[in-house]
Amino acid sequence: MSWGTELWDQFDNLEKHTQWGIDTLEKCIKFVKERTEIELSYAKQLRNLSKKYQPKKNSKEEEEYKYTSCKAFISTLNEMNDYAGQHEVISENMASQIIVDLARYVQELKQERKSNFHDGRKAQQHIETCWKQLESSKRRFERDCKEADRAQQYFEKMDADINVTKADVEKARQQAQIRHQMAEDSKADYSSILQKFNHEQHEYYHTHIPNIFQKIQEMEERRIVRIGESMKTYAEVDRQVIPIIGKCLDGIVKAAESIDQKNDSQLVIEAYKSGFEPPGDIEFEDYTQPMKRTVSDNSLSNSRGEGKPDLKFGGKSKGKLWPFIKKNKLSLKLGATPEDFSNLPPEQRRKKLQQKVDELSKEIQKEMDQRDAITKMKDVYLKNPQMGDPASLDHKLAEVSQNIEKLRLETQKFEAWLAEVEGRLPARSEQMRRQSGLYDSQNPPTVNNCAQDRESPDGSYTEEQSQESEVKVLATDFDDEFDDEEPLPAIGTCKALYTFEGQNEGTISVVEGETLYVIEEDKGDGWTRIRRNEDEEGYVPTSYVEVCLDKNAKGAKTYI
Repeated sequence: MSWGTELWDQFDNLEKHTQWGIDTLEKCIKFVKERTEIELSYAKQLRNLSKKYQPKKNSKEEEEYKYTSCKAFISTLNEMNDYAGQHEVISENMASQIIVDLARYVQELKQERKSNFHDGRKAQQHIETCWKQLESSKRRFERDCKEADRAQQYFEKMDADINVTKADVEKARQQAQIRHQMAEDSKADYSSILQKFNHEQHEYYHTHIPNIFQKIQEMEERRIVRIGESMKTYAEVDRQVIPIIGKCLDGIVKAAESIDQKNDSQLVIEAYKSGFEPPGDIEFEDYTQPMKRTVSDNSLSNSRGEGKPDLKFGGKSKGKLWPFIKKNKLSLKLGATPEDFSNLPPEQRRKKLQQKVDELSKEIQKEMDQRDAITKMKDVYLKNPQMGDPASLDHKLAEVSQNIEKLRLETQKFEAWLAEVEGRLPARSEQMRRQSGLYDSQNPPTVNNCAQDRESPDGSYTEEQSQESEVKVLATDFDDEFDDEEPLPAIGTCKALYTFEGQNEGTISVVEGETLYVIEEDKGDGWTRIRRNEDEEGYVPTSYVEVCLDKNAKGAKTYI
């Protein structure tokens, strides 16, 4: 089956068919290009959708995402963001593996087609020229034969006429001979050109045209194969991301399975529990007795200021409708939030104070780390004066120490308020008390007794705070458990660029070119913590080493 033998006379149709093939290939390219645009647009819309429903930082909405159902929703949004990324991968791979290759192949195909059909037209023009030469020699031969026949007839006529002179007869005979010779020459020329044409025609239809059409057929078959390969690539690009998309969907299912309705219910209790006890029964007031009526302590009228009850959180609140007091709501509307959160119910106040103590502890630790870093830097300057002036760090060191002292005083103040609240709340388990602060239940902190008077009948606390309140923070029984810390895991490696003599406490000596393990990054103080072996570790200047961190040590999410 060959186009050269089967389609020898279909040059024009083959030219149209191959042009249609190129148009089909360009149509496939356009289809894939539009698909990549759709994938990019879809991925962009998914990312925008995920971003739209992410909780805003430092907003009330962010606080609501402590519930497991909301955390699962956040996980779903993150998985959808990764899901969108896979559609971007589809678009990129289709563009690089299909569109670019096919566009380049189309250009090559057009050049090859143009060259083959140019050779075909050239062969056509040559055979047409040979045909014209044959027709011309044939007509000349026919003309010369007719002229020779007329000259022969004229000679015979002159020769038969007795009235014609011999000279005229001889002249007619010579003319007939000339014409006859011309006819013979034309015959020979026609025969030669005819043989040549037949040879050229045989070469044209049995050699040139078959070879050219064979090249065109091979070109067309390669185009068809290329379309099939592109379709396979089109499917493979989609198939490659299916496992990762499956992981995204599995992540959504896992997030859904992690929802714990009991835990969410407990979080609601922790968020809104006031710490008050329900009001007791209202005693019957007998107005029929002429004697003075005894008004019970738990009467509603008592909450209006007719008496000041002795409120103790350890016991049972009598007749106090804590959730319905209007004064608390009014103070919140006016934005008057006391520093000690005395406007809140006891349990909520305890949580706020504990949160404030934790924040202050973190700030103190941060300042202490900065102080340690400055101290280390000062020691380095003392050992190596060329690196800097140690006196230039004294002002900064004093400023950091002053900040630490201020934060400690602030912490003590909030710890005193926290101890006061915990002493007034109902008894809590030892474990819960240890989680809420560094206070020992067997040695409660000393709090000024006037705190009992600070509680107003409506359940709020006044701003008055005794400055003489003292809180004794005792070490808990489980502090010794942290004496033997496990060694920090290595998060990467480093190579020493220069030799460093670690003469101060906490530093370690390194030799230029030595490779060590990194166990703590530079926190902005110019020092990196490294380890040589299990027993040797310390700090070196960050500028003295070239650090290479292990990405897996950071817990990054990676799809394989």
